[in-house]
Amino acid sequence: MRSQTKIPVPLSGASNGSSPTDRRLNTLIRHIGDTSVESQNSSSNISMSPTASYGDSVFAHIVQAPEDPILGVTVAYNKDPSPIKLNLGVGAYRTEEGKPLVLNVVRKAEQILVNDRSRVKEYLPITGLGEFNKLSAKLIFGAESPAIRENRITTVQCLSGTGSLRVGGEFLARHYHQRTIYIPQPTWGNHIKVFQLAGLSVKYYRYYDPKTRGLDFQGMLEDLSSAPSGAIVLLHACAHNPTGVDPTLEQWEQIRKLMRSKALLPFFDSAYQGFASGSLDGDAQPIRMFVSDGGECFAAQSYAKNMGLYGERVGALSIVCKSSDVASRVESQLKLVIRPMYSNPPVHGPSIVATVLKDRDLYNEWTLELKAMADRIISMRQQLFDALRARGTPGDWSHIIKQIGMFTFTGLNKEQVAFMTREYHIYMTSDGRISMAGLSSRTVPHLADAINAAVTRMG
Repeated sequence: MRSQTKIPVPLSGASNGSSPTDRRLNTLIRHIGDTSVESQNSSSNISMSPTASYGDSVFAHIVQAPEDPILGVTVAYNKDPSPIKLNLGVGAYRTEEGKPLVLNVVRKAEQILVNDRSRVKEYLPITGLGEFNKLSAKLIFGAESPAIRENRITTVQCLSGTGSLRVGGEFLARHYHQRTIYIPQPTWGNHIKVFQLAGLSVKYYRYYDPKTRGLDFQGMLEDLSSAPSGAIVLLHACAHNPTGVDPTLEQWEQIRKLMRSKALLPFFDSAYQGFASGSLDGDAQPIRMFVSDGGECFAAQSYAKNMGLYGERVGALSIVCKSSDVASRVESQLKLVIRPMYSNPPVHGPSIVATVLKDRDLYNEWTLELKAMADRIISMRQQLFDALRARGTPGDWSHIIKQIGMFTFTGLNKEQVAFMTREYHIYMTSDGRISMAGLSSRTVPHLADAINAAVTRMG
């Protein structure tokens, strides 16, 4: 039997002669009694919404979305019970033992932060951690950059490289006279969605030549030459993803001259500074070439790869302007982009980066660890090339050692990739891109066997 709500009996003597406290209490008791009865009566009249019947949903029309073409590789890999499976899809560094790596310098920085009892968890400003922003600008543009000395750069902390691109894209869609961005063909798959959803129209310029498995430099110049004046051009600062093919410094200089002559706006995506060649300054040279001529440009930075802070989502967007006054006004508008998007960025990741960058000993240790990661990837390239040559695998595989950075564009087609997944349990994106950082001396022979079989049997 359902229990009934019991209403207290009003106090006796609630007359004109009762105390003010008694009168207030009796008024409260009567109010509770009235609302309780109303609640019981109204509850019996409640009916289910016509859209809330059992087995139905207002979202019943939603179709199952496809897996992300890159992250979906890991989903498939995780479902495979094979003991010899190999994941070469997602771009995350692995040790020779195939384990994720947390840099020693990162652990030291975190310990420093933990031991600092004065640290609090207050919100950061909209633009992020100021110290991190200044140090990030120095890292990518150089400590002696004239643009830094003249305060012509505004830098805001963003959610890794992806967030930096999105904030930059939305700023351009609101405030730049051109709404078209040219991106290389091919490029990182997320570039297209990021810029389209930011409000820009995406077009392509030629970049990769499948015949040579190298740079289609002439095609790139022709397409940039035909782009409308003022168009935005996305450039991979180094270690082009997915091809691993970069222009030479001489070619970069030709690209710079062409873009400046047509007033094309450079937007650099720098996801691998120091991770490509092992040199932080070397990998930043293309960006610094564009800044040194006094022109304007955008640069998105990520600390996911070079400091191993994948899950911390640490990045920065820098906009190089013509004057400090313009830079100040640009920053004020960037705040209006960021505030309704995620309000302000997290504090832990950038604090790690700032701790490393401002301490000479930690910084030097970081450069050594960074060089070790880059060198291991270069070693994997050489070992894979040697293994394919030893097996007599048909074709020229020298592009493996000519390309640079985390990824190799193998040249394998979709059928060959599917064959390797099916027969050898090797997972990669369908365009034949493999993450060299996921290889080890132990797994190189397995991959070489699979490539050899795929090329020999699948043509």
